[in-house]
Amino acid sequence: MTVKVVAFVEVKPGQEDAFVAAAQICVAASRAEPGVLHYDLWREVDGQRRYVFNELYVDDAAVQQHMASDHFKAFGLAARDLAAARPVIIVTQPVDVTD
Repeated sequence: MTVKVVAFVEVKPGQEDAFVAAAQICVAASRAEPGVLHYDLWREVDGQRRYVFNELYVDDAAVQQHMASDHFKAFGLAARDLAAARPVIIVTQPVDVTD
């Protein structure tokens, strides 16, 4: 079953460029992972310091593989110094709404 992850990260003032630079590396490597269907970074329109990772995986095993990857761990270490607070991470699964 597919898994969608949405992660919100508020970045410290003046650290936006450094955050995006670190995220670019992680996003590019994540998109190349075999179980990743979609992996994008968005910026909130109002405020400009809150970023949103929009991720879609083939299954939970792909999520676990992503979290264990070297590029994800490296990004986590870099983001720790750039983020204003702990990220808010929402993990979801699809809901069957067909009749």
